[in-house]
Amino acid sequence: MRRVLFAARSAVALHRLLDVVPVFAGDARIARCFTLVPGSDFGVDALAVVDALGGRVVPWEEACAGAYDLVVSASPKGELALLSGPHVLLPHGAGFSKTIRAEGSADSASGLDPVYLRRAPIALHAMAHPDQVARLRAAGTGAASRARVVGDPTLDRLLASRPLRDRYRAALGTGSRRLLVLTSTWGPESLLHRRPDLPAELAAELPYDEYQLALVVHPNEHSRLGAYDLAERLAPAFDAGLVLAAPREEWAAVLVAADALVTDHGSTALYFAGSAADDRPVVGVGSGGPELIPGSPMDELLRSVPVLGRGQEIRRALDAYRPGAARHAAEAAFAFPGRALERLRAELYGLLGLTPAAATSPRLLPSPAPARRMPAAFDVHAGLIPDGVRVARHPVGLAPAGHHLAVEYGAAGEQVTLSAGVLYRRPLPSGAGWTSGGWTRHALDSYPGCRTAGVVQPCGDGVLRFRGRELPYAVRIEARVEADGRVSAVDPAVAVSAAHVWVAGHRDWDGGRVVFNCLVGEREFRVRLREATEGEAGAAV
Repeated sequence: MRRVLFAARSAVALHRLLDVVPVFAGDARIARCFTLVPGSDFGVDALAVVDALGGRVVPWEEACAGAYDLVVSASPKGELALLSGPHVLLPHGAGFSKTIRAEGSADSASGLDPVYLRRAPIALHAMAHPDQVARLRAAGTGAASRARVVGDPTLDRLLASRPLRDRYRAALGTGSRRLLVLTSTWGPESLLHRRPDLPAELAAELPYDEYQLALVVHPNEHSRLGAYDLAERLAPAFDAGLVLAAPREEWAAVLVAADALVTDHGSTALYFAGSAADDRPVVGVGSGGPELIPGSPMDELLRSVPVLGRGQEIRRALDAYRPGAARHAAEAAFAFPGRALERLRAELYGLLGLTPAAATSPRLLPSPAPARRMPAAFDVHAGLIPDGVRVARHPVGLAPAGHHLAVEYGAAGEQVTLSAGVLYRRPLPSGAGWTSGGWTRHALDSYPGCRTAGVVQPCGDGVLRFRGRELPYAVRIEARVEADGRVSAVDPAVAVSAAHVWVAGHRDWDGGRVVFNCLVGEREFRVRLREATEGEAGAAV
């Protein structure tokens, strides 16, 4: 039996090690255990992850007293020399682009600092790209002679999971929207430290039915603050529907699902650029200051992509992206894409003196957690166009007031509900004590400021009632088939606002069947409006 100890100093290092564990999958000759290397301010969440997985944790003092056939770590920091056994060192990020001036050598990349590399005997320094070996050699520690280029196991998980992109988008509730992901590293030069209001600025600028926003935050910030405090700090953006990706695995699934990226100098952007099947836009925020290593892959990326100034300029910045810019930087960070586990397995089994038991492959990323916050009130900017109406919804409170306020009944507070010009509700899971026609009449009677009330179904159908018109009406907003065969749909609540605007602009309408277009961004959806049947008005909600 060979004993392999995975030694993690922080949550981010542990996440990297967990991407490597599958090299030993199916091998009963390997005993796997974990220990927490003391000394980091960001190790608080690390062991909780191992416990959740059911992994065996060895206390640090016990680990130092034992002997192991391999000691695998993803950071050279800490008293690793106290652990007995051949040491394998993996990068804990992509590209070695960042220096931490408060630790070690001010001009050395974190992970390549000779101050730390000289402390522990390294039997194998696994690198992702040949350029990294050259940088290691320039550091003058002698570790380059024991370096091997294997690729990046984390990148390979993203590459292997690309066929699950639609599944991830469905779990996130993205639909036909464009998923824009913001990434923030940790420290004083990070996006969240330099531009804490940027998520809310983008939520105010980008219409809800055209864009979904997600945020990927470095695990160190999750450890420092916790998900709850992060959400409270960013409450306006989260109330507007911003998705906060979990720091282990979910962040990578969100990158696979993403259509575009806004990034600081953190290496997450390299994973996005290196894994996308097509070339998707990347926009930079900030310069990285003294933390960014000149000439590193992230330095090259930020010099090659558009820079975002004010949040209001985001669409212009995305349009200014030059195809190939981000991908070229990623190619300078990753070699042997798709082959990292295979190559690393050969090296590790060589150190163990064993023949590999079986082939291995990257583990697919799990789908993101399905529970997402959806705004319950919108400032609706709308107006008539020659063949219908245009609608752009913004979560209330972020953008200027629009044509009307649309509120989901039962999901918003009383004050905003009283101010709504449009009220709509969705069916409750247990089935409430109303018919569609009955509730729409009740809503108009109970809320004098409401001009249109509607019940919407997930399929796109709805029942409406307009103030001043006695009969209930059926409305349907149809999905559309794009040129490439994809089906695009929009939240059926958009149909209530669209019908409200159309009827208000056609006061001579006789109540007969009508078909018009609803323009949402660059997409047109067909809306059908007619008198509701007795069965439609009597349906329970």
